[in-house]
Amino acid sequence: MNSILLQITTGVPADTTVALAEGGAEAADTSVSLIDLALAGGWAMYPLALLSLAAVYIFVERYLTLKKAAKNPEGFTDRIKRMVLAGDITGAKMLCSQANTPVSRMLEKGISRIGNPLKNIETSIENVGKIEISRLERGLSGLATIAGAAPMLGFLGTVTGMIQAFIAIAQAEGSISPKLLSGGIYEAMVTTAAGLIIGLPAYVGYNYLVGKIDSIVHSMEYSSIEFLDLLQEPQL
Repeated sequence: MNSILLQITTGVPADTTVALAEGGAEAADTSVSLIDLALAGGWAMYPLALLSLAAVYIFVERYLTLKKAAKNPEGFTDRIKRMVLAGDITGAKMLCSQANTPVSRMLEKGISRIGNPLKNIETSIENVGKIEISRLERGLSGLATIAGAAPMLGFLGTVTGMIQAFIAIAQAEGSISPKLLSGGIYEAMVTTAAGLIIGLPAYVGYNYLVGKIDSIVHSMEYSSIEFLDLLQEPQL
């Protein structure tokens, strides 16, 4: 009786409706969670996970470091100029020490060399500048390596996964089921997707940090040039 009423109300045979319902339930059951999908990627997912953690750590650490390095006290250079012109060398050095930024450390070295030939002062500032740039760029090579290595590692995982899938297909007896073929392929493709998901943000983050460093280096060069020009003014 219920099947007859169902046919009358929906216009679709009861057997068809039941089949569709069962098919929908089966489709729902075949949905794969992200964790299961990651585990299906095989051995390559473990180094990819380590690379992702390293990329996040390097980016956050460098971002905070560069953000701190780019902050100079308001009117810092002008205050240094006034102190140097007034002969307050000790006060100028103390102000640089309190700022504790790449620019301030460069100027502090130049101030400590006042009285020496201008060429010696310039060389001292340049040497400190090279050290500061090296500190700013610390870790960036690792982030660049991750940006390039993660997609390649993911592709390697895909290749090995495809080899295993085709070995399973070759060893299968009788007709090959589409499930066996598609299952092996999609599991192998997981590592490529994971490698790209890690590599692309790492590449963008690397270029963003390089831009921040370029901005800081420009500020360092501008401040050092201003300081050397100050030492050549007639007042000194």
